[in-house]
Amino acid sequence: MDIDALKSFLAFVETGSFSRTAIQMHKTQSAISMQMKKLQQDVGQTLFIKEGRNLHLTAEGVALAGYAKKIIQLQQSALANLRSATPKKLLHLGCPDDYTESVLPVLIQLLHQHIEHLELHVTCASSPNLLSQLDRGLIDIAIITRNADSEQGYLLCQDKGVWVGAESTQLLEQTSLPLAVFQKECRFHQAAIEGLMKQNRAFHVIACSGSASTLRGLVKHDIAVSAMANLSRNALPILHDSRLPLLPNIEIALVKHTGANAVLPDIQLEQVCQQFQHQFQC
Repeated sequence: MDIDALKSFLAFVETGSFSRTAIQMHKTQSAISMQMKKLQQDVGQTLFIKEGRNLHLTAEGVALAGYAKKIIQLQQSALANLRSATPKKLLHLGCPDDYTESVLPVLIQLLHQHIEHLELHVTCASSPNLLSQLDRGLIDIAIITRNADSEQGYLLCQDKGVWVGAESTQLLEQTSLPLAVFQKECRFHQAAIEGLMKQNRAFHVIACSGSASTLRGLVKHDIAVSAMANLSRNALPILHDSRLPLLPNIEIALVKHTGANAVLPDIQLEQVCQQFQHQFQC
């Protein structure tokens, strides 16, 4: 049913006259008659009955009047709300999976404090993958792992690599050490594998994954030990064993694409990162 025809129909209900309806709706009387004819075709019912020189509503016409009022009210409410709604500020944020339970929640809270009407979309991937997406303009900002001597982006916090295992694990005593590690581009993957090779320590990789929860699950069930950032281990015990190679210190930073200026200018991004440093405890 046409909204404009329903409005004309309600005008007739109020006036009881096609001629007055035409005047109020700024249409010709023939145009109103055509609208009512089409409305009756849409409904499949007779809406009007002629008594002498006057038109009255049939029972179906009375029923339609009730529905028409609700439809018009709903349309008016929808238009009013949509026209008055404040436009959202869309921001695409990338984050490695291993920081989603530690760094990410604090950063998201700060972003919402600094940017009103923020619509935030989060993508999880490795740091190299996120940097590639950033360069191609697929995301606006990204949390990444950087070397301790790097100046890339804005520093969020510093962290260190740790070995983790299940409580009372005996896996370190095995001839070949079972490992669950992040994918090859991860600094801890490289440090763990290269360190064990330099020690001539036998090992075998149980699983390689970009998911921190996957690695933690394998470690928790004492299937493997793993090398990861201290922030990523959650409650997993740290393995203090001299037979395990040292892992590097890292920094976690926030980097942005130049096209994100409209939503998050550099000065605001710097403020967010400084506030993060004051709030977040590594």
